[in-house]
Amino acid sequence: MAYWRNVPAAAWVFTIGGYQVLEKWLSYRERPLLGRDLEMAEVMDVSRIARHLATLALLQPALDENYREIKAGAYEWDKT
Repeated sequence: MAYWRNVPAAAWVFTIGGYQVLEKWLSYRERPLLGRDLEMAEVMDVSRIARHLATLALLQPALDENYREIKAGAYEWDKT
């Protein structure tokens, strides 16, 4: 059995394609589905994913601003 504590809220609620990433990942690895507990590598994967999602959440404002700047300077192709 494994559990995680101190997972940043921003990582837990982070969504991609409308799905909460960590919740979805864990839902496919529930004991009744796998027929076993998580392996240590899988436990470490969750920790790694949570760190990456927390980092993305912190970077999101800067990434959004960068996108706006790039989009504003993009070449407008002729629509004909």
